[in-house]
Amino acid sequence: MIFYDCATAPSPRRARMFIAEKGLSVETREVSLAKGEQLSPEFLAIHPGATVPVLATESGLILSENIAIATYLEETHPEPPLLGTSVEEKALIQMWNARIEHQLGLAIAEALRNGNPHMKGRALPGPDNFEQIPALAKRGLERATLFFDRLDAHLADRDYIAADGFSFADITGFVFVDFARVIKLRVDDTRPNLKRWYDRIAARPSASL
Repeated sequence: MIFYDCATAPSPRRARMFIAEKGLSVETREVSLAKGEQLSPEFLAIHPGATVPVLATESGLILSENIAIATYLEETHPEPPLLGTSVEEKALIQMWNARIEHQLGLAIAEALRNGNPHMKGRALPGPDNFEQIPALAKRGLERATLFFDRLDAHLADRDYIAADGFSFADITGFVFVDFARVIKLRVDDTRPNLKRWYDRIAARPSASL
């Protein structure tokens, strides 16, 4: 397998953590988003969508979304299970993974991509250029802040987000909660349940990747 990564971006970090939690060693190739390497002809030939992460499997299959990469690795390397074992766990993990992506990950992206002057003309990822909409930066920060509050409440009597143990939902949550620092939103003592959970996940070796 070949894993196309970017060390500074949140989405490939989710895949890095998943790979590490599976105990796998995968050939990695860095794609610098800062240098625009995702838009190079060489990378577009691999993935015309111009995003990372991408996993090229041994059979030549190209997988470009985190859930697809996680599903493939879970099926081919089932231990330890990160997508759930019972039908209830699987459903809850998928539900929370989608909820975190849409309500937190996309909110952070709204705030960052529409408010950062270095992303002028690149308000959306992918091969096409879109101009920034400043109002979306404000809305994104508000949405992300609200989700921090909701996740803090959800974790009041839980150690993990979706299951009794660590799962892909915790990877997704941790990566986006951590990445919220780019819009000046951080975990602190004002949200004690979120901080307790965050510190627990941060202590895992995969979180340092």
